[in-house]
Amino acid sequence: MVSALEQLKAAGTTVVCDSGDFATIAKYTPQDATTNPSLILQAAKKPEYAKLVEAAIEYGKAHGSDKDSQVEAAMDRLLVEFGKEILKIIPGKVSAEVDAALSFDTKASIAKALHIIDLFQSVGVDKSRVLIKVASTWEGIQAARELQKEHGINCNLTLMFSQVQAIAAAEAGAFLISPFVGRILDWYKASTGKTYESHEDPGVKSVQSIFNYYKKFGYKTIVMGASFRNTGEITELCGCDYLTISPGLLEELYNSDAAVPKKLKAEDATNLDIEKKSYIDNEPAFRFDLNEDAMATEKLAQGIRGFAADANVLKNIIREKLA
Repeated sequence: MVSALEQLKAAGTTVVCDSGDFATIAKYTPQDATTNPSLILQAAKKPEYAKLVEAAIEYGKAHGSDKDSQVEAAMDRLLVEFGKEILKIIPGKVSAEVDAALSFDTKASIAKALHIIDLFQSVGVDKSRVLIKVASTWEGIQAARELQKEHGINCNLTLMFSQVQAIAAAEAGAFLISPFVGRILDWYKASTGKTYESHEDPGVKSVQSIFNYYKKFGYKTIVMGASFRNTGEITELCGCDYLTISPGLLEELYNSDAAVPKKLKAEDATNLDIEKKSYIDNEPAFRFDLNEDAMATEKLAQGIRGFAADANVLKNIIREKLA
């Protein structure tokens, strides 16, 4: 039996594990792994990861002049500790996220990214194995632009819900983008009251459009579909560059022998009639066009709030342990 998961890989899609849990990651042999504050929070609560948390706490105590700076130092080190361990399991890259609270501050996002990379290098991890995740705000995209061009640091543009964000990210030279499929579906289901089959899923259609746009105009930025609600969304995107998949859905694909035909092909995009747009150095146009998309505007704001809230919960856990 060739599993649906293996069929995805055979079709040229790189499978990425969306988890901070080492055992889960090892089981499905993904190329890469992605983390975010929510995933790290889930993992950090488990007793088997207590040593990583304690290592971060000790680092914070040694590198902070007051309680707030100790918490910040420990938080950064915790992300690196998890990333370092994940990289012992996978052959590729791990994504480490800049604090969502910095989503509207380009300079602070760049400074945080450089610090995270320095921390990885201090524990023997080369920057080539790390993707810095920043939110797909105007400020986040500009941070990625500078990190890629001036520092050679590869970036993953996350919380992406529209082609507007995708175009700006590609023009910025981002290494990879993470368009969120399931959260788009959530919005449309709530707004319309409809249920959607996988082939008509608005989140699936969004990633298809971005994939075709990139291939039509020759952008090298990797399209990595993310935030899936069911395996149907995943198999509809077979052939996408990368797909980052949660453990539960990886398990379903691992145990399924259903046929998974390739749906996305770069060569098919070359003949499509697609209008080319540009947002480079045009912040007003980016903001206006993003604002015209109610779904993308709402989900971006909601996503930033959610990641920031989970980061604060994790910081409070660290604060208690420091005390």
